[in-house]
Amino acid sequence: MSKMLSNIALRNLLQKTSQIVASSCNKFSSNITAEAYLSPQSFNDGLHGVPGHNIDTPHVPVMVNEVLSMLDIHPGKTILDLTFGAGGHSRRILESCGDVNVIGLDRDPVAFSYAQKMQENFGQRFTPLLGRFSEVPRLFQQHGISSVDGILLDLGCSSMQFDDASRGFSISRDGPLDMRMDGTRFPDQPTAADVLQHIEEHHLAKILKYYGEEKQAKKLARAIIEARYMFKRLKTTSELAYLVESVLDTEKRLDKLARPTHVATKTFQAIRIFVNNEINELNQIMEIAHKVLNPGGKLVVLSFHSLEDRVVKRHLVGIDMDEPASKSMSQKYRNAFNWHNPDNVGEIFNKNWSVVNKHVLTPEFNEVESNPRSRSAKLRCAIKNQNNI
Repeated sequence: MSKMLSNIALRNLLQKTSQIVASSCNKFSSNITAEAYLSPQSFNDGLHGVPGHNIDTPHVPVMVNEVLSMLDIHPGKTILDLTFGAGGHSRRILESCGDVNVIGLDRDPVAFSYAQKMQENFGQRFTPLLGRFSEVPRLFQQHGISSVDGILLDLGCSSMQFDDASRGFSISRDGPLDMRMDGTRFPDQPTAADVLQHIEEHHLAKILKYYGEEKQAKKLARAIIEARYMFKRLKTTSELAYLVESVLDTEKRLDKLARPTHVATKTFQAIRIFVNNEINELNQIMEIAHKVLNPGGKLVVLSFHSLEDRVVKRHLVGIDMDEPASKSMSQKYRNAFNWHNPDNVGEIFNKNWSVVNKHVLTPEFNEVESNPRSRSAKLRCAIKNQNNI
């Protein structure tokens, strides 16, 4: 996997919310006036008729039949849904078997309120938990939970977060530039607006490049920093989206269904991932999942962009996260000419996971047609090996 910002870099970067770096910026070469440059009106007008921006689309769990089949649910089993969201997957799991228990975790207080309502319907069969992935060990200890028989990870941002303008995740709805999945649980956590107000240009370029896989990362980073000094603080989603649109006005981008997509999509993704520390949280939960899952239990992961999928794949096939990926040959054969001692051979055969589906599963055409938000989904499933207890 490409280099990513380390935990230390992330921590240091977030701590810069009290300091603005004085820098000499060249004037942004553009004929657009300051008022028009950050005007949300033309941006909002341009969204009408753009496919994939139906804000009234209800939440539908992605690849739910495939998830149920992979989890192989049986009576007496306990399933951990690490991304409860609106509860679509959890509800289907509970309804699929009358004697199965589900633990629903989410870091979003709004999702947690939905989980508490679901508990009223399913009683002791359902346990709601509020917390991040990294808080799972503490939450399990508090609730007397030792292990589970299956785990589901439905990564990324939930539909209800995108559809709520006040959360600041959506390009298609104007709202405060927040993007915190935890809401107000941690008042000291910087918002997206805080990050853009105080971040250094080269750090922002890295975030856009690695977390958003944005080819124009340096150009966008320069424009955002210069806008900060020349005009005003970016406070709303429409201001950021229109700024990106102004910089990349000649580019036309398509999604996986060949439909027009907004040029700020990758920028929003990168900033959201950084604000919520999503990649480091994912890396931690992949380690935690192996510890809390019973031997023979299944881990099912739904990812929605390549950055998430690479982290998941590396854990499942046993590649160290700090080891650079080989571009010339398959990773497992990269050191084939080395002489391995018995300890090395034993480590190879003592894998943490056995991958169920060699290639990722993707949604059927009918599902993508009825639920366009599922178009980028990739499903991976693995079994915890018996010899790793």
